[in-house]
Amino acid sequence: MIMFRTYAAAALAAIALMSSAHVVADDRVPPVTNDLVRKECGKCHMAFQPAFLPARSWNRMMSELADHFGENASLSANKVAAIRAYLTANAADAAPGKLARKYLRRIGPGETPQRITDNPEFAREHRFPERVWKDPKVVTKSNCPACHPRAERGDYDDD
Repeated sequence: MIMFRTYAAAALAAIALMSSAHVVADDRVPPVTNDLVRKECGKCHMAFQPAFLPARSWNRMMSELADHFGENASLSANKVAAIRAYLTANAADAAPGKLARKYLRRIGPGETPQRITDNPEFAREHRFPERVWKDPKVVTKSNCPACHPRAERGDYDDD
């Protein structure tokens, strides 16, 4: 009987751990694990997790690198192909997790947003006074690490 209680207690503890991990995972997206993506995209900004945009958005973005938000971010064809493959394979329409689904659901089937910050879900969750965006620590809406210190790891939990 004692052995049964020990196993039952262990099973309950495991279930509790799994349940709490699921709650934490709601505000996480898979982090960028590709070294080329981290290196090339991370030269100018945080390498954003592909789960925030659908594959069609990443395809368009990778096709328009000569004018990447006003900058020339052109790369060799081999690098473009490798980065495109990673981004589209891990895009919102392929990524697991509640946060990726949440960001995808507000994007129409024919829409190809280029900025994560233009996503209606982002706007809904980031309704702050303009002074917040002008704070010298923030400067731009795409500076996720300013408010989410673990953003590069895919953790956007506000707690």
